[in-house]
Amino acid sequence: MPTDCIPFKDTNYFSQLICDYLEENQNLKPFYHRFPTVEAFKQQIEEKQPQVSLANRKVLVEALEQQCQSLGLSESTQQNIQALEDENTFTITTGHQLNLFTGPLYFFYKIVSAINLCSELKEAYPEYNFVPVYWMATEDHDFEEINYFNFNGKKIKWSRVSSGAVGELDLEGLDAVKEVFASQLNTSNNAKRLKELFKKAYLEHANLTDATRFLVNEFLGEYGLVIVDGSDHNLKQLFVPYMEDELLQQSSFKNVSETNAQINALPENYKIQVNPREINLFYITEGLRERIVELDGKYSVYGTEITWNKEAIVKELHEYPERFSPNVIMRPLYQEVILPNLCYIGGGGELAYWFQLKSNFEAHKVTFPILLLRNSVLLATEKQQEKLEKLQLSMADLFLNQEDLVSKVTKSISEVDIDFSTQKKHLEQQFKDLYKLAEKTDSTFLGAVGAQERKQIKGLEYLEKRLLKAQKRKLSDHLDRVVQLQNELFPNQSLQERNTNFSQFYLEFGDQLIHQLIVNLQPLKKEFIILNLE
Repeated sequence: MPTDCIPFKDTNYFSQLICDYLEENQNLKPFYHRFPTVEAFKQQIEEKQPQVSLANRKVLVEALEQQCQSLGLSESTQQNIQALEDENTFTITTGHQLNLFTGPLYFFYKIVSAINLCSELKEAYPEYNFVPVYWMATEDHDFEEINYFNFNGKKIKWSRVSSGAVGELDLEGLDAVKEVFASQLNTSNNAKRLKELFKKAYLEHANLTDATRFLVNEFLGEYGLVIVDGSDHNLKQLFVPYMEDELLQQSSFKNVSETNAQINALPENYKIQVNPREINLFYITEGLRERIVELDGKYSVYGTEITWNKEAIVKELHEYPERFSPNVIMRPLYQEVILPNLCYIGGGGELAYWFQLKSNFEAHKVTFPILLLRNSVLLATEKQQEKLEKLQLSMADLFLNQEDLVSKVTKSISEVDIDFSTQKKHLEQQFKDLYKLAEKTDSTFLGAVGAQERKQIKGLEYLEKRLLKAQKRKLSDHLDRVVQLQNELFPNQSLQERNTNFSQFYLEFGDQLIHQLIVNLQPLKKEFIILNLE
């Protein structure tokens, strides 16, 4: 299947921060460790390897075996889990929320980026093993962010009352969601497969964690993907010293606040993504995930009657570490402590907050991972490619703001020249002569000449706009088709990958969809991919 690429900065959908990172802006270098190149990974391996003890690796493997015992694991995933006990095995990690039926398309792009990077690194460094990891955000509590997916422009939504960590939610109400989704599908074999997967995932498991683990393993397990649930007593036990420091010293607040001040001082005016709290831990029990606060040596769970003194909260932490949940500031540190990880793959928003965390890693003497922007993809069908050619458009054109796109197309196909640039230049030259004349005769005329120039230029611009508007009306049939095509590929005038669910394409292409992502995504290539599905 033919592909095309567009530089990220030319898409107009990525922040200045991310574009500057991809171009290795010198001002950003203090906020990351190594830039993602094949060569950089050798240095990362040498630094990370002595930090991960064989004892910790053993705890990790035992936890994964326990978490995955009910799954039908592929041979490659089983081998990867066992390989994690070996000091020469490292992970490439991405993470995401437990979105209903995987949510937007980029869920797959993140994981495939990790899978493909492992393959690329294995080729470069055959003496090491590289394991792709999907870190499930089981302890998130933002249910409204994950309780729906978009299919053919319609929102398929799971409505229910929710509190606490989303991974623990039972699956009440998803039988009704299944019926709504099934009613939107046809009778093809791919449709039957989608219905069956939805049913098995959400009607035959106890909670959202188990359902998501099953679903992701069904689609991507054959590529050796290892799925990690950080909500685990034994894994949290490895992180106890760092959580105790957070409770007693509150060092991450100081470290990240100082970094934020440094970022704010940069001339580029980058936006701070997250702000630390004094304590960056939540407390979790059934139906509850609330932040821990401290005042004058007394600790409490915000909005509850749960309280401790210093000795009591440390005792609680050591006995029940699974009840302490890292927030967005501490979760990356937790991940890097328990995994032999080299690289985190994320979207632009994720990388933006990772840049704020390097000093905190350094303070805890934990190697900061290489940060890699995930692959971004626009899927286009053969029919859409044909429309593009008939309309004499390039795919890059469709990344334009819709108003700019319509104006550009109007000017390109209009039989009348709508661009008055030549006339404006001619006018400007005439007024240059008038300025010289005014200076030689009476300099007080300069203001009047300038006012007349502005009036004339405005008049031309007004005529240009009127003519453009008239041509848009005349060419409305053609322009309507342009707008319709852009709306198909950029739903709600946003990136397809941030909106559309995989099922919309799986319905037509089946497992070939995943296969083509595996074949075509190149994680270290810093470009937005156009993937033409046939």
